[in-house]
Amino acid sequence: MSKKSANFNEFDQKMMKRCLELAAKGSGFTAPNPMVGAIITKDGEIISEGFHEYYGGPHAEIRAIENAKQDLKGAHIYVNLEPCSHQGKTPPCSLALVKQGFSKVFIGNIDPNPLVAGKGIDILEKAGIEVETGLLEKEGLKLNEKFFHFIQKKIPFIVLKTATSLDGKIATYTGESQWITSEQSRKIVHQMRQDFSAILVGINTVLKDDPALTVRFDKEVKNPIKVVVDTSLKTPHGFKILDDKAPLIIATTRMASKAKIAEFDQYKHVQIWVCPLKDGVVDLQFLINKLGKEGIDSLLIEGGGSINFSMLQHHLAQKIYAFIAPKIIGGVNSKSSFTGKGIKHIADVPELKNVTYTSIGNDLLMEGYF
Repeated sequence: MSKKSANFNEFDQKMMKRCLELAAKGSGFTAPNPMVGAIITKDGEIISEGFHEYYGGPHAEIRAIENAKQDLKGAHIYVNLEPCSHQGKTPPCSLALVKQGFSKVFIGNIDPNPLVAGKGIDILEKAGIEVETGLLEKEGLKLNEKFFHFIQKKIPFIVLKTATSLDGKIATYTGESQWITSEQSRKIVHQMRQDFSAILVGINTVLKDDPALTVRFDKEVKNPIKVVVDTSLKTPHGFKILDDKAPLIIATTRMASKAKIAEFDQYKHVQIWVCPLKDGVVDLQFLINKLGKEGIDSLLIEGGGSINFSMLQHHLAQKIYAFIAPKIIGGVNSKSSFTGKGIKHIADVPELKNVTYTSIGNDLLMEGYF
């Protein structure tokens, strides 16, 4: 039976850390599959490595085997997620490890997917391969938090992204908002966009900022699916949100006329979803459930104060990235990152857990979990 150890040596930890670094190279390209890296060692030396590069492509273990230049019989392999045991887009990795004659497999996390969930380990152990699990387990869970959440909950892992002044404002009282945070912070936001399957804004953000919601890098990029919450279908033709660089979903309600909906038939990349009304707006829980059924595993919210507060109020978000600039805007009429009705009692205010802080130039990025 596989052993879960808390006493891995320094070399083992170094190898798994490298696995996680390799795995992260697939960020934004493997979803809804997880990010996985693999290291093959023999006689205490690395002889090959690989990672899952894109959805539908070879898994990390297979890439590492393909990259090896010598016989693998008796070798060890480190992989941050349990090798798969089922035929999916690719053949089972666990059988490939058996075929190559590996003597030991180090695993970071057990795969929560019911199609795997220990079955890969069973195949390895029945073939006489020693298996150890739990190596840098917490780090592996964080790397693939979107995957684990989606597999277990069947809905996207949702992150709120805010960019505010020190006093929590996202615009001046005249509506000016570009730019509060630094160029360095904005570059990180573009990386974040690529790391998510979809990005969501409200119609007010579309009308005010005319955002493209694309990833802007001088390299290969994957633009997330765009989602606009638009209760009465006010999305204007000619706005950047309608470009064809990524699919667009407009979530509306019966408040939108059939004639208005028909106007969007001209856009082959646009879907109009008619959602139920709740409190006079799109039912966000219904929308999130539907996104999950469509296989969207992660969602970045870049909306305004109303959308942000609704996500908070209905306990839909799991995490927040809060960029804070050392600027003070002031003004009772200046927009805040969370508006809505607000919370009545301090005792009911959600408190973030596992909070970390990162300096980005003069800005501060606070990351925490609800």
